[in-house]
Amino acid sequence: MTGTFQRIVLASRPRGAATVGNFRLEELAMPPLAEGEVRVRNHFLSLDPYMRGRMNDAKSYAAPQALGETMIGGTVGEVIESRNAAFAVGDRVVGQLGWADHGVSDAGGLRKVGDELPLSAYLGVLGMPGVTAWYGLNRILEPKRGETLVVSAAAGAVGSVVGQLARIAGARVVGVAGGPEKCRYVTDELGFEACIDYKTAADAKALAAMIGAAAPNGVDAHFENVGGDVLNAVMTLLNPFARVAICGLISDYNLSPGENAKSAIRHPGLFLTARFKMQGFIVTDHLELWPEALRALGSELAAGRLRYRETITQGLTRAPAAFIGLLKGENLGKQLIRLTDGA
Repeated sequence: MTGTFQRIVLASRPRGAATVGNFRLEELAMPPLAEGEVRVRNHFLSLDPYMRGRMNDAKSYAAPQALGETMIGGTVGEVIESRNAAFAVGDRVVGQLGWADHGVSDAGGLRKVGDELPLSAYLGVLGMPGVTAWYGLNRILEPKRGETLVVSAAAGAVGSVVGQLARIAGARVVGVAGGPEKCRYVTDELGFEACIDYKTAADAKALAAMIGAAAPNGVDAHFENVGGDVLNAVMTLLNPFARVAICGLISDYNLSPGENAKSAIRHPGLFLTARFKMQGFIVTDHLELWPEALRALGSELAAGRLRYRETITQGLTRAPAAFIGLLKGENLGKQLIRLTDGA
């Protein structure tokens, strides 16, 4: 196949907050396919907070994003050329083809998906965010009926699913989100018991008082996406033997080198007095559980018990600005980039 494709690469590493200038748009010739490879026309690109951490040249759970290379990212699209017997032209596939309108894969990282749902859902509720929510809830928090669970970034792609699954399990769910619109979505549409607007709290102590009023019997389980004041506030409310799942610490992602972490634990004595368990996790460490998680999520979605929202930005060129907006909390639900024309 001849022609060109567009991609966005990491042009420079951020110092502090990421900027549009850290990215560069390139147009390249389509590479030929080798035996066993497939070419995919990407329809949607997933933007996720973890990408910010990968932009740093620092030791972490995964290798840093390479300079001058296509930005990492999950995609969903359609096979348009194939030299692999397992994939035919027209197959709908999810993969990790990055910030690009086309991608080539040896097919090892591709997963076929059906046509029962919009393609975009396979990057959200039936993709990595959904599995992340399912794993953290069912393998770490394990909420019991009647317990109180708090989830931060409750209007986001992960937090919204965590809270809904917890409600289905019989827990009482309190969300933490930024702004009245997000809090209305969390309570009115997702059915959480309450939602706390952290932007109205002066500090962690004030935030703890607000969450405590919504959780008068204390907190038994906490799913953390944000860190900072939210984490420290909830820690003061934990009941004995509570469980905390650390999924993300977005409040720290834009820190400059040497800057103190906003998520530093301010009251370490609480680990002893409350005897709670805090565990971080990376969902890609548990790929063997993805089929089980996807079946469970699909069942709840089909039954109408699981709802989701998407913030869709049109065009690859707008991905850097949308990503920066995601880190600032400007999205509602899953942040996606539509890479094709039309709805």
